[in-house]
Amino acid sequence: DWSTQGVQTISLGVTYQIGAVLLAACLGGRNAGALSQIAYVVIGLNLPVFTQGGGIGYIKEPSFGYILGFIAGAWVCGFLAFRVQARVETLAFSCLCGLLTIHTYGVGYLMIFHGINWSVLGAMPLMEAIMKYTISPLPSQLVVVCSVTVVAFALRQLMFY
Repeated sequence: DWSTQGVQTISLGVTYQIGAVLLAACLGGRNAGALSQIAYVVIGLNLPVFTQGGGIGYIKEPSFGYILGFIAGAWVCGFLAFRVQARVETLAFSCLCGLLTIHTYGVGYLMIFHGINWSVLGAMPLMEAIMKYTISPLPSQLVVVCSVTVVAFALRQLMFY
C-alpha cells in the first residue's frame, strides 16, 4: 500500500554522467564537449561531484579512468556529430563512438591499476573489475545513448544547426 509506505523507486543502475558528456558533445561540438569535461574533472578533483565522491584521492579509484575517458569521449563524439548534417543515425554513431572511447580509457586505466596492484581493487581480479565497470552497466548506457541521440537530434533541429 503506497499510502502508508510512500512511493517506492527502483534504481536503473546507471548514472547519467555519460548522457551529459555525450549531449554536451552532440550540441557543442568537440571543443565545447572536451572543455566541459576538463572542467568537470578539475572541479571533481577538488570537490565531491563525482558519483562516488571526489577530491585528489579519487585518482586511486578504479572508476577514475572512465572519468578521464569523458574528455576524449566528448571530443570524439563532438567531432563526429558535426562532420555531416545532423541525422539520427549519425548522432547515434557519434554517441556510440564516444561511449566506446570512454570504455577504452576506463579499461586501460583498470589494466594499469591492476598492473600497479593498488590495494583499492583489493583481491578483485581484472576480469571481475572489467565486468563490474564496463560490461554490467553497458545495457543501461546504451539506453542512455538512444535517449541522448533523440534529444540531441530534436534540439539541433530546433536550433537550426
